Amino acid sequence: MTSSRATLNQVAQRAGVSLASTSRALHGTGASPAMVERVRAAATELGYSPDAIGRSLRLKKTFQVAFAVADIGNPVYVEMMTAIHEVLAPHGYRVVVMTTGDTTRSTVELVRSLSSGFVDAMILSPLRTDDELVEEIRQAPVPVVVIGRTLADRGIDSVSTDSAGGIGEAVRHLLDLGRRRVAFLNGPLDTTPGEARQRGFDAATRADGFTGERIDVAPAADFTVAAGLAATRALLDVPDGGPRPDAIVAANDLLAIGAIRAVRERGLSVPEDVAVTGMDDTEIGRVFQPSLTSVSLGSTERGRIAAQLVVDLVDGDAQAGRHEAVGPRLVVRESTAATTEAGAPAGASGAVGHDATATTGDDQR
Repeated sequence: MTSSRATLNQVAQRAGVSLASTSRALHGTGASPAMVERVRAAATELGYSPDAIGRSLRLKKTFQVAFAVADIGNPVYVEMMTAIHEVLAPHGYRVVVMTTGDTTRSTVELVRSLSSGFVDAMILSPLRTDDELVEEIRQAPVPVVVIGRTLADRGIDSVSTDSAGGIGEAVRHLLDLGRRRVAFLNGPLDTTPGEARQRGFDAATRADGFTGERIDVAPAADFTVAAGLAATRALLDVPDGGPRPDAIVAANDLLAIGAIRAVRERGLSVPEDVAVTGMDDTEIGRVFQPSLTSVSLGSTERGRIAAQLVVDLVDGDAQAGRHEAVGPRLVVRESTAATTEAGAPAGASGAVGHDATATTGDDQR
């Protein structure tokens, strides 16, 4: 039996449970897994479709959570979004993906607009998080969680990672491999990730244990493959006798892929002539040839944490001002290590990053 006009009461009767239990099970809150399965099976059998508009009007909620990011084309955000959806969907929330734009003003205007009844909460991962945006978030009438900066002292829930420490892990890995001329390929320095990752490279190359030669590179125009390609071309086009790097540390996987293409254009090999590391450990880096050594910043874990913080805030189970940190982890692949006969990079069990509880840096991408 199927009917597009089945009612919630009919679903409850078919499942053999109360109306209240049926409602909780369908919304994914306050019901056991067995109850949820039983009720949803009855709903499917009857062809029940909840009245989302009526439910929103009754409860004065939209059941939508905005996930606003700087660049929706960056694969790290796709991984975050998937994790956010997996946490929010059982609670009846849909994820609406939006772009923050490149400026603080555009992000402020987005927060202001979304706060006017469009969503029940926001998860933001902006490129820039200055005082103007922080104050707008503090004044927002809906819960906001920020991925990227530690904002607990400002009364804002946040999730961060130590990308500066992750850059240090990459530099040390390259030195351990015998590389000596290390270049850093970064994005714009006036962004949260650009500043943090530059700080990490500066610290690693100025430390007492640094035995190599640091090669400074003008920052790329942004954090894309095209920008990495252009910046690395300029880096490699040095006059005869000029220093050419034998290692490139890139601020994210997209820049690293652009760097590898530029290296190949010059008739050089990766990793034999130039070893390359990325950051974010995205799927594109894992399947690229050569597969990319990259610093994982736990994008999936950060997405899950941010979504759970939202659930707690929306349900009224927590006060804003919490902070969670995810530590970096170096994953060694072919772009820095010779392959074994089996095809796996030598030493792939490689380096392990910092304990998440010890993380102090701020970054999101």
